[in-house]
Amino acid sequence: MPCIDARGLRKRYGQTLALDGVDLRVELGRIVGLIGPNGAGKSTALQAILGLIPHEGDLTVLGRDPWTARQDLMADVCFIADVAVMPRWMRVRQALDYMEGVHPGFDRPKAEGFLARTDIKAGSRVRELSKGMTAQLHLALVMAVDAKLLVLDEPTLGLDILYRKQFYDTLLNDYFDHSRTIVVSTHQVDEIEHILTDVVFLDRGRVVLDVSLEAYEARFVELAATPEGAATARSLGPIHERHLFGRSLQIFEGVDRARLAGLGELRTPGLADVFVAKMGGGMPGREKAA
Repeated sequence: MPCIDARGLRKRYGQTLALDGVDLRVELGRIVGLIGPNGAGKSTALQAILGLIPHEGDLTVLGRDPWTARQDLMADVCFIADVAVMPRWMRVRQALDYMEGVHPGFDRPKAEGFLARTDIKAGSRVRELSKGMTAQLHLALVMAVDAKLLVLDEPTLGLDILYRKQFYDTLLNDYFDHSRTIVVSTHQVDEIEHILTDVVFLDRGRVVLDVSLEAYEARFVELAATPEGAATARSLGPIHERHLFGRSLQIFEGVDRARLAGLGELRTPGLADVFVAKMGGGMPGREKAA
């Protein structure tokens, strides 16, 4: 049984089609990056998965219909939207009290153990904590929940690069154990590339790429073409080309690397480069629809 199984998922807001026939299958024990520009439909997809909105199409999460069985589902799911935002009046111990009261899978001693490794005091109010410390508090609460599915929606907005890296490293090292499933939505590709097992690109409510990282390395290749080899490589149909320091950098999808040998240097492109290639002109700047 997959963790998430969506077929023909559609959601319309007025004249805006936020999800346009999304097919998505997430197996148990995977870390999936749901990546797309603003307005791509990421948040809408997560809201459907969490049972927060009705939708068209078929969707099951951990074997349940999230819209009709949301209360049961939430016993196995943890959702975090923004780790740097919590009620500013709340004390740390009150946050622990709250989690203990609302989530049956919350392990308070585990959360207190995580916090003991930080400078955060139980009596401190959230308003007295830096954004980074607030993120540490939020992450301690998350990691102390014995959930089968963790959903993160743009979790590191507003944090500097050091805390963003620490957040994902801690998530990977101290929380993920190959029995839990993590779905993280973001438009910041580079910062999550190193933790993913699978990546899904969304654009205008449609899936434009759904691939495991193992298959990704075989599917995509970037060529730094020699001046003599650039034209020949171009005839093989790259999905994207840019120029850097006078060299042609071309990204290919599904092209045998042997056909590119001798035309320049080959490497596996980063997710950010393939993201730009697959999105084409549909990059940021559009009004957010979801």
